Amino acid sequence: MGILEKISEIEKEINRTQKNKATEYHLGLLKAKLAKYRAQLLEPSKKQEKGEGFDVLKSGDARVALIGFPSVGKSTLLSTLTHTESEAASYEFTTLTCIPGVIEYKDANIQLLDLPGIIEGASQGKGRGRQVIAVARTADLVLMMLDATKQDIQRQLLEKELESVGIRLNKRKPNIYFKVKKGGGLAFNATCPLSRVDEKLVQVILHEYKIFNAEVLFREDCTPDELIDVISDNRVYLPCMYVYNKIDQISIEEVDRIARQPNSVVVSCNMKLNLDYLLEVLWQYLSLIRVYTKKPGQPPDFDDCLILRKGVTVEHVCHSIHRTLAEQFKYALVWVCI
Repeated sequence: MGILEKISEIEKEINRTQKNKATEYHLGLLKAKLAKYRAQLLEPSKKQEKGEGFDVLKSGDARVALIGFPSVGKSTLLSTLTHTESEAASYEFTTLTCIPGVIEYKDANIQLLDLPGIIEGASQGKGRGRQVIAVARTADLVLMMLDATKQDIQRQLLEKELESVGIRLNKRKPNIYFKVKKGGGLAFNATCPLSRVDEKLVQVILHEYKIFNAEVLFREDCTPDELIDVISDNRVYLPCMYVYNKIDQISIEEVDRIARQPNSVVVSCNMKLNLDYLLEVLWQYLSLIRVYTKKPGQPPDFDDCLILRKGVTVEHVCHSIHRTLAEQFKYALVWVCI
């Protein structure tokens, strides 16, 4: 039995198993097995496929992965926001490889990657799903393009595909301390009441990973799935913007409903509606800031700036100017403009 068949069998067993106190250990074991098989499925094969290169060298101040189902307007958005021409047509699968573009906004160069349309089953290797997902894991932000004329089924399917390959959208890493030891068995503790896991369930999940000696400390009430994420240590936590295109084809009431959903922006690429607001929200989600340098006794140099992330220190600024500057740096005066 191949990996795909094993994954299918486990998913079927999980679906037909009732969720209650008596089955929680069995479900935890099944979820651990499912995570292991999915990780094996995404491992690169030794036999390299011939053809056009897919991955693109990371450049600019940030990288944004543009993903979505075929024919939702990804190529049109890329051509509109950047100086790159991506073939756009009314039929599906116009884009067959990764096409990079650069958004020039507020003195920053933001790399936008137009990826081929994802189809259902992409996480299992259908279409070019694995390659698309591998590139998405390297991004700083996922821009999920959706068709406003269709129901939320597109969003649900895409989230499911990304979730199954370890991409967590708009989530933070679980606050669980985990460390494998050489001996001593399982040291389990928690700093808060736990309602969804206990020591026995943690032990069952660890044994599936052939881990018999470890320290586990729960700092919040997490689920078995979140524990598996921490053990696997290959999950990517990315911010995601949901961009609903073709709003010129739906009613104003429906546009208002979609726009009020969390992390959602409504646009029309063909009519160029709301694209300025999209760029503004994109800047906020990437947490970018502009840093201007100033020589003593002179005004700030507003013609050139450093693009950095919120929360950076003066040391980060020194390293971005020159790698040896921080060693001889003494002090800095910082002005914050709000």
